[in-house]
Amino acid sequence: MMQREIEVTPIAGACGAVVSGVDLSQPLGNETFAAVHQAFLDHQVIFFRDQDLTPEQQIDFSRRFGDLRISEQYEALEGYPEIIEIVKEPDSTGIVGNLWHSDESFLPRPALGSLLYMHENPEVGGDTMFSNQYLAYDALSDGMKAFLSGLRAVHSDASLGSRNKGRALKVKAGAEERPSYEATHPVIRTHPETGRKSLFVHKPYTIRFENMTVAESRPLLDFLYSHSARPEFTCRFRWEKGALAFWDNRCLQHYALNDYSGVRRYAHRVTVVGDTPK
Repeated sequence: MMQREIEVTPIAGACGAVVSGVDLSQPLGNETFAAVHQAFLDHQVIFFRDQDLTPEQQIDFSRRFGDLRISEQYEALEGYPEIIEIVKEPDSTGIVGNLWHSDESFLPRPALGSLLYMHENPEVGGDTMFSNQYLAYDALSDGMKAFLSGLRAVHSDASLGSRNKGRALKVKAGAEERPSYEATHPVIRTHPETGRKSLFVHKPYTIRFENMTVAESRPLLDFLYSHSARPEFTCRFRWEKGALAFWDNRCLQHYALNDYSGVRRYAHRVTVVGDTPK
């Protein structure tokens, strides 16, 4: 028996759904968890509203999906190494994630998913947008699909240092001086659970194609960056205190809007370690 009857309500035609009837502060029974997991696979990003979670409860729910990442870049919430504080202070100019991207693609095993739980948000602004990369792949011509299927791309976090300027996140001592991480992944990725193909390149981390120079790669990458964020592939989520979003980095990009100032936005993020892209 399922613990509670859950309801999954899509918020857009492309991706995204609100899951109601689930209290994430309590352990989920196997059938309830299976229904939540299926909603995640079906809609690529799922949202839970009106949650009241301790750090332990957010970690416990996240761990149901896999191992959790301990960041080497940012300081964690005190006592909880799995949680990064995503914060914009009133005097901050920069925020985390204000460009289309997929988390941690510069690692050999990029993030499976990210879970962001909102503690404090502006009355207006600070929404997050998501773009379905299954649809981005499907919309390509057959010729482009065939061409990209044989390509691999190099991903690097070399740009993180400059993008941290103006942010309120606490960078770990020595993180700015360490060598950049770099990994090579297929441009067209096959999801390990759904078997669907998706486009897997994005502007902040994908720097060039394998065995090609940056200059040679740039024209096609620029096209793919633009293509991957076409409006018809996207949804937009309006945050409120107690909301949690869980998105699938294997087939989705996201963009945090920096359209507010002079107010605080504060959330806890947990990242689930993924597989090696194939």
